[in-house]
Amino acid sequence: MAHALALARHAAALGEVPVGAVLVRADEMIGEGWNQPIAACDPTAHAEMIAMRAGARQFGNYRLGGTTLYVTLEPCVMCAGAILHARIERVVFGAYDPHAGAAGSVYNVLETEKLNHRPELIGGVLADECGALLRTFFASRRA
Repeated sequence: MAHALALARHAAALGEVPVGAVLVRADEMIGEGWNQPIAACDPTAHAEMIAMRAGARQFGNYRLGGTTLYVTLEPCVMCAGAILHARIERVVFGAYDPHAGAAGSVYNVLETEKLNHRPELIGGVLADECGALLRTFFASRRA
């Protein structure tokens, strides 16, 4: 999660919403990403999506079973859908997102019994630090 936080800080320095993500398999990082929708002119360029794309290329398969995704903010609906399709085994996230979270805050996409895959969820890891980064970023944007 520390590396994901460093990536989130990098995103903030670039003027992007500070979210970072790291994809790990067998204690090896196979993908990383930070939010880039503004720079990439791409609404799908969330940190999780970028990390999963990189991991899939390195893994040689769009199915990412046996992996853990670390992300500084609770995934949104789009990212949760991609996590399910990729069959990611575990999702560890920092701050909960009371506005768009899809891992229990607003929606519970990742744990719905109506779908055939449910990753293990661990939320609130370094939540204070992850949340503070987001609050500081948005406070500076409003000022």
